[in-house]
Amino acid sequence: MTDTSTGTTTGTGTIQESAWKGRFGAAMMGSLSTPQIMLERGAGCHVWDVDGNRYLDFLAGIAVNTLGHAHPALVAAVSAQIGTLAHVSNYFATPSQLGLAEKLLEVSGAGETGRVYFGNSGAEAIEAAVKLARLNRGDGSRTRIIALTNSFHGRTMGSLSLTGKPALREAFEPLLGGVEHIDTTIEALEATIDGTVAAIFIEPIKGEAGVIDLPEGYLKRARELTTQHGALLILDEIQTGIGRTGSWFAFQQHDVVPDAIAVAKGLAGGVPIGALVTFGATSDLFQPGQHGSTFGGNPLATAAGVAVLHQIEADDLVGNAKRRGEELRAAIVDIRSPLVKELRGSGLLLGVGLTAPVAQAVVATALELGLIINAPNETSIRIAPPLIIGDSEIAEFRDLFTRALEAHSQKAQP
Repeated sequence: MTDTSTGTTTGTGTIQESAWKGRFGAAMMGSLSTPQIMLERGAGCHVWDVDGNRYLDFLAGIAVNTLGHAHPALVAAVSAQIGTLAHVSNYFATPSQLGLAEKLLEVSGAGETGRVYFGNSGAEAIEAAVKLARLNRGDGSRTRIIALTNSFHGRTMGSLSLTGKPALREAFEPLLGGVEHIDTTIEALEATIDGTVAAIFIEPIKGEAGVIDLPEGYLKRARELTTQHGALLILDEIQTGIGRTGSWFAFQQHDVVPDAIAVAKGLAGGVPIGALVTFGATSDLFQPGQHGSTFGGNPLATAAGVAVLHQIEADDLVGNAKRRGEELRAAIVDIRSPLVKELRGSGLLLGVGLTAPVAQAVVATALELGLIINAPNETSIRIAPPLIIGDSEIAEFRDLFTRALEAHSQKAQP
């Protein structure tokens, strides 16, 4: 594959694949599989590997690169901030820290009674939320934390305790006590939520499960039950937030107000950050000294976050996610592949359910053709492009995805 924009090898030039893969295996922890390619640079919705091959990036670093790659607004903000203050610890406030917190309270709807805690990742945001749940003990009877089967909340010991995937959990048990996993049904909700529950953690769309939607009315019923029994409704908006689903946050499409949301991924467009946003009385649970993070909310990460949120507003990228998501759905349906069973998700977080367990093979073929997508499992393909995509990117995606599906269509189930 050649660099279709220049026809030349870029940057450091060709790097022997066996050489860098050998270096990766010798230097990187065995918890990571060896990647298929080594990327060197990006621009907009495309990335280039060290051999100059160009790829259409429809994964965006797993829903992280909100503005695509090397967006001028993000580059300018980070460059300016690194020239003044990069880090000052949480003993001091900075303009970007306060600015980002205030903007998050605005776009989330948490308003004047909301509060923001900054960490460095989605897992850290969930860890803060677990502590928040522990503080909601009431008279001491609220000792249970509820999460859902087939959910994903992170890999730290606390967030892993909430993750409803036994294969990820088993090697590290025993995990956090008092956590229970229930099926994602309204019936299971009604049978579980009572006065002994401190909180329930819910992903509005289960991203790592294959972009799986909640049952109709699920969040509304969860809100009713948690309000009735004094439990917290904590939403994991790490993958669904920051405009990705066609609204600032996915919960805003369900006519509910949560007690807290965990935010990360797209918040700073690729600069590591995480946040917990609380609503109403929940904002009073944490007291000084009960939680903290050395790097959390540092000026570099928060300056990036401010730039991202303001650019999303300036370019109406929340609206673009909604419109382009509908166009992507239509393009995939129009392919009429026997492999495509269903489409799930919202906005620019889409899951393609397949009729045969060939998702990994389709993704591998797509990569060979120059398209980056992802297979959370063998029957699901995840599509999560930058929010900036337009007509040309959708047309290119349709062509490449059609060819990737066709390469494996003979394996489709009738």
